[in-house]
Amino acid sequence: MGGAAGFGLDARKSLLTYIVFMAVTRDRKPDVFGAISHPARRRMLDLLVEADRSVNTIAGHFEMSRPAVSQHLRILLDAGLVTERRQGRERRYRLVPARLGPVRDWIAHYERFWDDHLKRLQKLLSKRSQE
Repeated sequence: MGGAAGFGLDARKSLLTYIVFMAVTRDRKPDVFGAISHPARRRMLDLLVEADRSVNTIAGHFEMSRPAVSQHLRILLDAGLVTERRQGRERRYRLVPARLGPVRDWIAHYERFWDDHLKRLQKLLSKRSQE
């Protein structure tokens, strides 16, 4: 057999990488940007803007397995972007829009950047057209 506990070298590397990654990220602040980086998670947030939804209702909007949807929801939950509430046998998810504040702030920074640059361009073009 290839190594301790029946794991080959590649499997041990993958397992170790996974364990180290989890240990390092556990104490970090929730990564809102990482959570919204996947299109499926952004779509899930879009669905939750409209109303609280169950996992099954959310899963009905995607061509992926329910466990895959649950994994995406777990990432959103860990980032604090959604809350989870048990209602009978189902789990319902609710958007926490305030947690998108860092994204809003980051976008606002670039809006100011582009507004300033476009105003300068407009002044330059206006000045050249007057010459």
